[in-house]
Amino acid sequence: MQQRVVVKIGSSSLTGPEGGLNREQINYFAAELAGLWREGIQVLLVTSGAVAAGFTQIGYRERPKAVHEKQASAAVGQALLMQAYHEAFARYGHSVAQILLTRMDFSERRRMHNASGTIEELLKHGVVPIINENDTVAVDELKKLKFGDNDTLSALVANMVKADTLAIVTDMDGLYTDDPRKNPAAVRIERVTEITGDVFRSAGGAGSSVGTGGMRSKIEAARIATRGGVPVFVGRATEPGDLLLAVRGDGKGTYFDALLQTVPARKQWIGYYSTPAGKITVDEGAAQALLHGGKSLLPAGIRDAEGDFHPGDVVEVVDLTGEALGRGVVNYTLWQIQASAGLTTDEVQKRMDVPRIEVIHRDDWLTTYIPQGGVNT
Repeated sequence: MQQRVVVKIGSSSLTGPEGGLNREQINYFAAELAGLWREGIQVLLVTSGAVAAGFTQIGYRERPKAVHEKQASAAVGQALLMQAYHEAFARYGHSVAQILLTRMDFSERRRMHNASGTIEELLKHGVVPIINENDTVAVDELKKLKFGDNDTLSALVANMVKADTLAIVTDMDGLYTDDPRKNPAAVRIERVTEITGDVFRSAGGAGSSVGTGGMRSKIEAARIATRGGVPVFVGRATEPGDLLLAVRGDGKGTYFDALLQTVPARKQWIGYYSTPAGKITVDEGAAQALLHGGKSLLPAGIRDAEGDFHPGDVVEVVDLTGEALGRGVVNYTLWQIQASAGLTTDEVQKRMDVPRIEVIHRDDWLTTYIPQGGVNT
């Protein structure tokens, strides 16, 4: 079967320090991606850069912070970005296709199926799908509809199309034990076999002034992709042939191994694709049972609930500090949870008519929290 790779390129690799497109860089990446095609590798490109490309054209002196300014910048910049890609890939005989996605496109199975079908048809004809978030409709205030950065988007796309590799290109040559820009003794981590709390703590803060993602967001993306069975490369590509080396396992960066036991597709949807309809707050005992005990969530451990949900909806579960623990399919309505919170199993069965005693059954749960030693599903 033909190999398939998703490549994510960030704003800092496509634009200048003050914004605006760097045509030389875009031409370089087009050549690299076309080279993968010549090797028989199907390529999907997840690109950032629309806001960074557009804000200087509008007349802003620096990357805007207000939502409407970012949306306007993205609207202008996306057209410039696609024009640049079209011209660059045409040199190698490839057409390009623009695909703009939002979180809602992944949370609704029909829309995700339609997007996947479109991508499959494009790849069959040698067209390069160029994917970006639809910034003009996914606004910052609607956090649940935002990817936050295109690192997460690239991981979701990689899982959706069943990619063989996700390559996240950044201006750093991989993950280090500490920030090498501040600590000269920091050592690059060549391979990560398990993403634990220690791995996250080694990540630095935000990236460049024109981008939104730092190394932490790339580790979060690697976690999503590897739990779906897709190995990940995070690193640098600056010279001809670097992307091919990255795909073949000899790149300038860090490799994240896919889990030996991947998360089932249904749990992937619960944890990463779905849009939670509400939130449940649990006590410390329930949090430990969910994270480390392999248990279901019972009413006794619940302290509060909010939202507008019914049996079959996905909800987020948080601890008493507000830290997100994971997501699951709920078996209760909101009012039933509020009425039964803190009650024992016997008390709930006497007072209420519920289809099953578990508020969230273990089979319908996915942990998203990163404890010190790893993650239970």
